[in-house]
Formats: sequence, C-alpha cells, structure tokens
Amino acid sequence: MKSKVLLVQAISMEGLDIERVYPIGIVTLGTLLHRSGQFDVTIFDMNMAQNPYADLKAQIDEVQPDVIGISLRNLDPLGNRTTSLIVPFAMTVRFIHQFAPDTPLMAGGTAFTLFPERLMTDFPEIAAGVVGEAEHNAVPLTLALSERETPPDLPGIIRRKDGAVHLNPPAADFDMKDYKQIDRTLLSPEPYLKVNKYVESIGIETKRGCCFHCGYCAYPKLSGRCMRLRDPISVVDEIEDLNKRYGVTRFHLTDSIVNFPAPHLDTICEELLRRDLNIHWSGFFREDLLTRENAKLYADSGCESFSLSPDGLCQKHLDMLKKHLTVDQILDTARVLADTGIIAVYHFLVNVPGESPETVAEAKKLIDAIYGIHAGTKSLGTIVLNLIRIMPGTKIERLALENGVITADTDLLYPVFYDPPAMRTSRYELEVYHQTRNIAMWNGFDLPKPMHSSKENS
Repeated sequence: MKSKVLLVQAISMEGLDIERVYPIGIVTLGTLLHRSGQFDVTIFDMNMAQNPYADLKAQIDEVQPDVIGISLRNLDPLGNRTTSLIVPFAMTVRFIHQFAPDTPLMAGGTAFTLFPERLMTDFPEIAAGVVGEAEHNAVPLTLALSERETPPDLPGIIRRKDGAVHLNPPAADFDMKDYKQIDRTLLSPEPYLKVNKYVESIGIETKRGCCFHCGYCAYPKLSGRCMRLRDPISVVDEIEDLNKRYGVTRFHLTDSIVNFPAPHLDTICEELLRRDLNIHWSGFFREDLLTRENAKLYADSGCESFSLSPDGLCQKHLDMLKKHLTVDQILDTARVLADTGIIAVYHFLVNVPGESPETVAEAKKLIDAIYGIHAGTKSLGTIVLNLIRIMPGTKIERLALENGVITADTDLLYPVFYDPPAMRTSRYELEVYHQTRNIAMWNGFDLPKPMHSSKENS
C-alpha cells in the first residue's frame, strides 16, 4: 500500500494582498514522489488559504499522512523589509507537531537550503531535510521516514544522528537534460491566475546554477556554480501545455540569469515564434549579453518586461560587487532596450561598502542617463533601490565583519542589511531623485528644480 504524504508550502509572503506565485519547488518534490509509484501525494499551499492554520489542520485531519513535508521558500518578503518569514515557518512547524505529533516531518526549500543546520537545530520537530535539489534523494528519504527508518546517508540529506545534526553537502549534479515537466495535476495553476495584478504567477525553470561570483549573492550555494541547461524544446513544450491546458498566458522564466548563455534563450524564443504561441514572458537579464538582434527576438517572442540587476550605481561599486560590468555597458543596454519599447526595470543596491557623497553624485548621473535614454519611448518601468541583505559566505559578509557593520555573533538567519549609519539616508535621497524623474517622465511634467535648504544657504 502506498504511503500518504502531505506537502505544505509555508507562508512566503507578507499579507494576503501580496502577489503570489505558483510553488515550483514543492510541486517538483511532489512530482518526484508521485512518479516513484510509492506515495499518494497531497500539496497544500498556505499562501492561497484564507485561514491558513485552520486549513492546515483540516488537511492533516483529512489526509492522515504518514509523512509531512514543509517547504521554506523565502527568508523574508524582500524589498528592504525587516519582516522575517521564519516567524510563520516556526508557527507552522509547531502547529504541525501539535496536529500530528507522531508523524515524521521533513523540510526543504530554497531558504531552508541556506540555513539547514541552524533550522534543524532550532526546530527539533523536523526529523530530516533535503538541502538543494531533490531529484536524487527525496524518494529514499521519504520512504525511510514513512517506514520509521533512519534517513539515508545521501548527498543533500540533513538528519539527526547520535544527538547531533549531520549534513551531507548537496551535489547539485542533476542533469537538466533529464528534466521532465512537473505534474501540475498535483496542484492546479488555475487559482494562481486570478490572484495577481502585476507579477506573473507561473514560473518556468529553464536552467539551474550560476557561474558568476557576485559579492552578495547566494544563488550558487542554492543550485551550484555550473549552469545546467534544460532542452529548449522541452521548455517550450511545457509553456505550450500550460497555455492550452490551463489558459496560462503570462510566464516568468525563473533562472538567475535568463539570457546566459544567450544561444539557449535564443533557441527557446525561436521555438516560441515557430509555434506562434500567444504568450508573454519575463525574466532577469544580464546586460552585456543583450544586443539589438536578440532583444528584438525576445520582444517578438513575447517578452513583456526586461528586468535587469546591474546593482552598482557607479563603476566603483560595480567592481566591488564583482559584477564584471561597466557603466558604459549598462547605458548601451539601456539604448538597446529603449528602442524595443518594452518596459525595462533596473535594480540597484544602495549604501554598499564604500558609499560616499561622491558615489551618490555618480549614482545620480547614471539615473539621469537611464531616464534620458528611455524618456522618448517611456519604456522605463522604474528603478528599484535595495539594501544588501547580508548572507553567510559572501564577500559582503566579510566586508561587513571587517567594517564593523556586524560582528561574529550577528544572527543572519533574520534580516540584517549592509546599512552603516554614515550614509544611511542616501537611499532616501536617491529614491526621491529617481521617483521624481519617473513621475515626470510618465506624466510629461517638467522636472521640478530643488530649492536649496537653509543649511546649504548658511
């Protein structure tokens, strides 16, 4: 007889009015378990429930699972927020233990992968977990837990042994050529098509891993430093299937960098055009790989938004963040994208190590240049300014320690930003600067001239 598994997507947003996304990770896990033929799988996304904890209890009572899995996707809601999603995760873990005290609980998800040992230590209710991708270890782990056996000694498994937590580092070696479309009958996409105003709710995975070494980023830890590519035809097959079966017309390509390597995305877009699919998509692009030719191809194939994350607002910061970009390349890309007429959104980081009045002045010049380039086609959606969340094992963590922004005792599980007091208000100064230009551009206003403060006049 098959074991019954209930997979729970923990709350990954702040408030019910926030844009919600279809949880690819936990549906991937459910698909692996279901296709093994050894489990009956039920998936419950707390983000879609009006009363998440009451509905969680109802799901446990109805399914009577042999194993429960919980996915922690995000550590925080992003956008400079100090809200921690560890709070609802902790509540969920403890309510699960209350509702089903004898049922083994396993954990996983991208945020769990960033702090597996800490979370296993803080939450003794969790019996074991999957760190990183689940293709090679989820089935044997779930089978062992369902039979009340010791979790297997496999890469990517974290477990308890002899009173301690033991982590086998993940391998991140799944060959994406073997990737099969996830089974969305386990969790229908249709309700997700009705909840968002702006963000595409349905994601498509076209590759895993990132070979870049940006100074703040945890993506390589999550999925490895080698980019593993999915077959482009398979990607378009999945898009077409979702379009025809569920009526999905808007997709987000979830890769860390959607256009690297560029020929991979080019092939996907050429196939979208060949099939004449009436869909729209978006993704995060690397600037120096966008040309007039491929930007037009992407626009023609349905790209509705170019999201860019150059991060550094001046050359000093681009170099410090290890972006391997120049200010001129950012502006060249802006000219390419402005000519397509498709909306572009730029993400930058502020109050980074070395911020000064001089770098803020350079940032304003770059903002002026970007708005000047996009003004003719009104193709600049906005500029997003964020602080850097300090993540373990990054260059920014090392600099934060060296510069006294944090100490060795600082708890990075909860939101801690690189935001030294000397330039803390620079973020707000730059937000006023760029948002004034944004409003003026979209409404056809002249730019208001700033008055000199009494402090400056004195």
